[in-house]
Amino acid sequence: MRARFGKVAVLLGGTSAERDVSLMSGGAVLAALCAAGVDAHGFDPAELDLHVLKEQGYDRAFIALHGRGGEDGTVQGMLELLKIPYTGSGVMASALAMDKWRTKMVWAACGLPTPRYAILNADTDWDAVAADLGLPIFVKPVHEGSSMGATKVTEPGQLRAAWELAARFDDLVIAEEFISGAELTAPFLHDRALPLIRIEAPGGNYDYQNKYFTDDTRYLCPCGLPAEQEQALQALIMQSARVLGCRGWGRADLILTGDGRPYLLEMNTSPGMTGHSLVPMAARVAGMDFTQLCLAILEDARLG
Repeated sequence: MRARFGKVAVLLGGTSAERDVSLMSGGAVLAALCAAGVDAHGFDPAELDLHVLKEQGYDRAFIALHGRGGEDGTVQGMLELLKIPYTGSGVMASALAMDKWRTKMVWAACGLPTPRYAILNADTDWDAVAADLGLPIFVKPVHEGSSMGATKVTEPGQLRAAWELAARFDDLVIAEEFISGAELTAPFLHDRALPLIRIEAPGGNYDYQNKYFTDDTRYLCPCGLPAEQEQALQALIMQSARVLGCRGWGRADLILTGDGRPYLLEMNTSPGMTGHSLVPMAARVAGMDFTQLCLAILEDARLG
């Protein structure tokens, strides 16, 4: 393994609001790679500048960073300059997928289904937004993940407070119409979609706490859909990834309405790899354990 991959940096931590989750993800990946005999080392960009990677002789980077400064194309761009192959999507796709607003514009332009939305600011006519999108409405920062700063609004009077919360995380805030249905997530690895996962969170609220720090959220994989329907959704996921330029691995979130209509919510190009994470769960159902998954992701590390 040492000769196959060379010296590997597992990038973890970072400076985003998702630092704690990234430390958990990176720690799990690092342990798995080391157990498999890979010459892997943890590297926290919050503590060392990335140019040190070249000075210390790293041959590849496994990106286990989440959020801005790690999942948004900036680290990918630096690794391109250093000519160190890295896991996951490239610079453009990473930057695009991190931007929920522009992701939705690309999907809509390509005819892919995604909920209607509005961009919010201090001058927004809150009543008009509520009338246009209907209630409930999800308000969230455009450039954050893990439900950071997100609020489910059920009354027009709550919109401004929801915007103010989201604006603490990002200058750009989006309001998205609520689509009632089953919450599904669809990981992909290389050029194929993995089994879909149905998420059943307490009270239907899949927030930061219920994602990472509770055992009350239920994850159903297999998801229970008929095979033909699941295959159609997997094809949609791969199409949604291709139009954004994604590669290597990732995970798309969607809602499936009661009458079978899917709505794409967002794309994650550096998903979680914690004990509660969904890509490892789907990989297990596909016959791949956590170590095999980490090695498959690392195998695909590249430039360009």
